[in-house]
Amino acid sequence: MFSMKNWQRIKHNPQLKEQFLVREQIIDGIRSFFKADDFHEVETPMMVKYPGTEPFLEVFETQLRWANGDTQQAFMITSPEFAMKKLLVAGFEKIFQVCKSFRNGEGISPRHNPEFTILEWYRTNSDYQQIMEDCQRLLLHLAKQINGTTVLVFAGKKYDLAKPWVKLSVSQAFEKWVGLSADQLLEKDEVIKRALKEGYQVDDNTTWEEAYNQLFLNLIEPALKQYDVPVILYDYPASQAAYSKKKLTDPRFAERFEFYLAGYELGNAFSEENDAQVQETIFKNDLELRKDLGKTDYGMDQDYLDALQEGLPPSGGIAVGVDRLVMLFADTDSIQDTILFPAEEIFF
Repeated sequence: MFSMKNWQRIKHNPQLKEQFLVREQIIDGIRSFFKADDFHEVETPMMVKYPGTEPFLEVFETQLRWANGDTQQAFMITSPEFAMKKLLVAGFEKIFQVCKSFRNGEGISPRHNPEFTILEWYRTNSDYQQIMEDCQRLLLHLAKQINGTTVLVFAGKKYDLAKPWVKLSVSQAFEKWVGLSADQLLEKDEVIKRALKEGYQVDDNTTWEEAYNQLFLNLIEPALKQYDVPVILYDYPASQAAYSKKKLTDPRFAERFEFYLAGYELGNAFSEENDAQVQETIFKNDLELRKDLGKTDYGMDQDYLDALQEGLPPSGGIAVGVDRLVMLFADTDSIQDTILFPAEEIFF
């Protein structure tokens, strides 16, 4: 719990205002970057009938009350993804959005706030390779505009964003830091055996995904801090990339990447799945798993499936956590120090 709230801290120490104004610089830089590349900025709903179906994300539920007194279940978005991809079907080719999104149950930490700011952009006739290039150009643009240099300094370490980024496939990362080959990575017994060797909690009910996440979060993500440039991890196991196209060369893996800086995961990108039947199957499986996990129950976005049926061009897209970007450029180890009214101040 804060001894003083942010407005009080700023009042007593006016120099702190500069730290919080980095957010404005970041958002201005994002807009100038995309406008210069002929992207259109769009605005989509934050309250929807059907949010995303990701099994491990919990939602904020509310109630829509109509003038006649009728009520209807409604939800705050976890991401503007589905609405933005409907616009791609409508004929928009290059779009971006900076907006609020909401995720429940993740708690409050130096890296999480239930209400957060997200940047998403999408390109038609594209894929995740183009989005990788966008990420590199965007961060370089922000560094030059905000710092006047290609170097970002965070926690006393210099990161030169103009240098080539490190790129590793997930299977390469597992081989390098976990000691599992690509084939072993996809074998439940091998992954659980390795998790058990590390001393993680494993029993007869442990799933491949649970063991995979234990290894990924404890052995791979911390290792990424060693680099003085951003890191791209790409080609995730297909089960970890539900909205992504599978690789034609090896459909066991999918065209998804995440990028990291200073050990912080900043963005999650896909070559977008555009087959309506495949996506419907994924939705159904996700919703069943949500029930099994005790998550909030709701239906699937049939309008999105109808849009895919109409025809989504080959596309690449990404979601980037703006709060974490601000944190890095403001050189603070907590996003609570970059949000003027963080949840911890409001609800505690």
